Amino acid sequence: MSELPGLRPVWGEVDLGAIRANVEILLDAVAPAQLLAVVKADGYGHGSIPVARAALAAGAQWLGVALVEEGVTLREAGITAPILMLSEPPLTAAAAVVKNGLTPVVYTRRGIEALAVAANKSDTSSALAVHLKIDTGMHRVGCTPSEAPELIELISSLPGVTLGGLCTHLANADDLQDSYTDDQIAVFEKVLEGVADRPDLIHAANSAGAIAHPSTRFNLVRAGIAIYGVAPSLEVSKKISLLPALSLHARVAFVHRLSAGAKVSYGSRYELKNAATIVTVPIGYADGVPRSLGLTGGEVLINARRYPLAGTVTMDQCMVDVGDDEIAVGDEVVLLGRQGNEEITAQEWADRLAMIPWEVVSGIGPRVPRRYRGEV
Repeated sequence: MSELPGLRPVWGEVDLGAIRANVEILLDAVAPAQLLAVVKADGYGHGSIPVARAALAAGAQWLGVALVEEGVTLREAGITAPILMLSEPPLTAAAAVVKNGLTPVVYTRRGIEALAVAANKSDTSSALAVHLKIDTGMHRVGCTPSEAPELIELISSLPGVTLGGLCTHLANADDLQDSYTDDQIAVFEKVLEGVADRPDLIHAANSAGAIAHPSTRFNLVRAGIAIYGVAPSLEVSKKISLLPALSLHARVAFVHRLSAGAKVSYGSRYELKNAATIVTVPIGYADGVPRSLGLTGGEVLINARRYPLAGTVTMDQCMVDVGDDEIAVGDEVVLLGRQGNEEITAQEWADRLAMIPWEVVSGIGPRVPRRYRGEV
C-alpha cells in the first residue's frame, strides 16, 4: 500500500482483518460473556470509526469511549450499537449524552441527578440506562463500596434513569503474580451480594482481566489494547495469540555518506566510529516516534534488515545508520511492523523507552495518514 503521490511519504497501515480476528479470539476466550470494544483515543490511534465497525462485524456487542465527543463522532458516522462512556460525563454534557443515546458510567449524586434531569427534558420515552462504577482499589474514579447502596437507591428513585449495569476497574490485572485483582473482585462481589435486584450487565475485566482472570469476566468484558493485537504484558501474551493491527511506514528521503568521527543529530550524541551512509526518514516525534528512541537502541527495517536510528529523533525527521549498505531514496522504511522475517513491535518500543505499548500506538499522531486494508 503506497502513500498519496506528491505528499509526504509517511503512512500508518491498519489491518481491519486483524481487528476482527482479535475480537473473535477474545469472544471465544470469554464466552459466554459479551465483549465491549474500547475505541477511545481514536481507537488507540487506529481510527475509531473503522475499528468500531470491524469490531461490531466480528461480534462485539458494545463500544467504549472516554469522552462524550468520541461517542458523538461514532453516532454521526451512523453507528447505532450501544456505547458506554467509561467515566461519568461532566454535568454540562448531560443533555448531549441523552441526545446521542450514550450509556454513561456514574458514581456521584450530582452526576446522576444531572442525567435524570436531562433525560426528563428530552423527547425520548425510555429511561436512560446508567452503569454505576464502584472503586474497589484502582482509586481513580468510582463510588466507594459503602456509597453504592445509597446511589443504587437514588437511581431507582429518579424518573428518567435506570440502573443498567454495575462495574469496577482492575488496577493490576496484567501482573499475574499479584493477588490484588483477587482482592478487588472480592470487594466487588461483596457489593453485588447486597444488591437485591441486579442489573442486566456486570463488568470488571479489562483486556488483561478478560484473558487471564476468568473470575473477572462476569457477563461483559471491556477489551481495549487486546483488540488491537497487543497483549497487556509478557505474562498475558503467553495465554493468547493476537495479531498486531497497526504498522508504521515511511520512505527514505535523503542519503549521504559521512566520515568517521561525524556526529549526527541534536546533541551530537551519535558519533560514527567508521565512515557510514546515513539516510534521513521524514518522520519524527511530532508524528509519534519518541525523541529518545534512537538513544536507547531503537531500530528500523529497510529491505528486511534492522538498522539503528542515528542519534536524537527530531520533530519531523529521523536519521538511520545503514553502514555500507546500498540504500536509495524511496526505499521503504518500517518503523513498526513486519518486513520480511523481521518485525518491530509496539512492545519493543515500550521496553526501550520504559513506556507501555498503549502509549506507543495511541501516540502515532494525526499527521500520519492511516491506510486501511481488510475492509468488508
